[in-house]
Amino acid sequence: MNTRLLLVGCGKMGSAMLEGWLARGLIASNVFIVEQTETAEKLESKYGINGIPDIDHMREDFIPQVVLFAVKPQVLPDVIEAYKPLVRAETVFLSVAAGKTIDFFASHLGENARIVRAMPNTPAAVSRGMTVMCPTENVSLAQREMCQTLLEAVGMVSWVEDEGLMDAVTGLSGSGPAYIFHLVEAMAHAGVAAGLPADQAMILARQTVVGAGFLLDASDETAATLRENVTSPGGTTAAALDVLMDQKNGLPELMTRAVEAARKRSQELAG
Repeated sequence: MNTRLLLVGCGKMGSAMLEGWLARGLIASNVFIVEQTETAEKLESKYGINGIPDIDHMREDFIPQVVLFAVKPQVLPDVIEAYKPLVRAETVFLSVAAGKTIDFFASHLGENARIVRAMPNTPAAVSRGMTVMCPTENVSLAQREMCQTLLEAVGMVSWVEDEGLMDAVTGLSGSGPAYIFHLVEAMAHAGVAAGLPADQAMILARQTVVGAGFLLDASDETAATLRENVTSPGGTTAAALDVLMDQKNGLPELMTRAVEAARKRSQELAG
């Protein structure tokens, strides 16, 4: 973790990544963060990194190996041109800005820029995220490894070579945490309908999902096997699963439609 890093934006996602990197031994003096003056000063004081208000304040002798864009997507068009002078073979541009395509970055930084587009999700804030990355062809193996190491600080990492798959990634893992949160809401609602007090129903639903997630993470078994392990033939779980696994109106069909809706919307936003 001795990468020379320029982090552009340090909101919730940026802060989560920064803390993960420093915990893994990233050298603080190798990090420059572009943020508003007051925020930059606080980050500099708290973490010992170099906080600057804009790219013009970066040390001339500092050549970043990774420029990581963690600003809001709507902000990028206004700031990205300032980073074009940093385009060189030893620098890779890594973006976690949702919906911004490789073509977007190439149009502003030039065709020679080495670009990695990443799609993380919100559990990255507690170092349990899922990030999928897509590189341009000129990104070297060493640069891919640097990007992977940086994003592994906040969870798991996977790669796709076809950027067209990033819309499906957005629909599944990018938006996926919201589906789980809504599952908790729906389970609690069902508990109330079955006669439980609302506060107790929410506690039961929430802890059941949290506990199942921990069990899934700790086990080497597949999700299907874990499901089968708690489903006795003719029992209560089997009765519920008969409803949830219905081929026409069950959860698989509903989830397929939901992910597809998110994938199409991702395409629309990118276009």
